[in-house]
Amino acid sequence: MPTPEELERQFTLLTAAARLDALRTREALASPAEEAEEGDLGPLSGDEDAEPLTREETLELLALGEVIARKASYGRQLTVRSARRAGASWSQIGAALGTTKQSAWEAHQRWIDEQARHRSEGHWGWDGDEVAAARALAGSPEGQEAQEGQEAAG
Repeated sequence: MPTPEELERQFTLLTAAARLDALRTREALASPAEEAEEGDLGPLSGDEDAEPLTREETLELLALGEVIARKASYGRQLTVRSARRAGASWSQIGAALGTTKQSAWEAHQRWIDEQARHRSEGHWGWDGDEVAAARALAGSPEGQEAQEGQEAAG
């Protein structure tokens, strides 16, 4: 049975998405094996040649979904940092992430904390100056909007 950890090493984000798409398409085109055997529904799409996924393939499909979610999230906070550097407010970042400005800011603070912890564990991470610079760039979720309001009025 493939695990997300095994598949994460095997696939890039792009290749994992392509494999997931291929399996998901087959899943959509063919009825599950027990339905096909019973003859109740037949292939859901009318594609009689579509082979149902095997148990191994359905488990791979589940694991690939997790791999894609993990890989997509790895660079999220770097992109949040880039957005802040480009002048985006926490309201704008929260909206882009489908969350609130407060939640987006808190997730970014946790990421900064994690970068600081990695350094203390003997791994690559941020030193005190780098953490301070990241926190300064992050600012606060309330301060950015107040500053934008003053700039718009002035």
